[in-house]
Amino acid sequence: MKKLNYFFVLLAFIFVANCSQHSVKLGKRCTQVASNGTYEKSYIWIVNTETVRDFDSKITKQNCDLVEKS
Repeated sequence: MKKLNYFFVLLAFIFVANCSQHSVKLGKRCTQVASNGTYEKSYIWIVNTETVRDFDSKITKQNCDLVEKS
């Protein structure tokens, strides 16, 4: 029952965040691999609406594919 409550809280947070100055991007996306070999991967990204264009070009599913092949 607790897991279901956590799910609904997370879902509500996503909808509320989507109505503000932020946009919610769903789906597996990764950042580019840094010089030290680290990267970020997530299925839920909350992005400022002013930087959405830059986000879509820098954080992509193709980056995840490159990391997973390595």
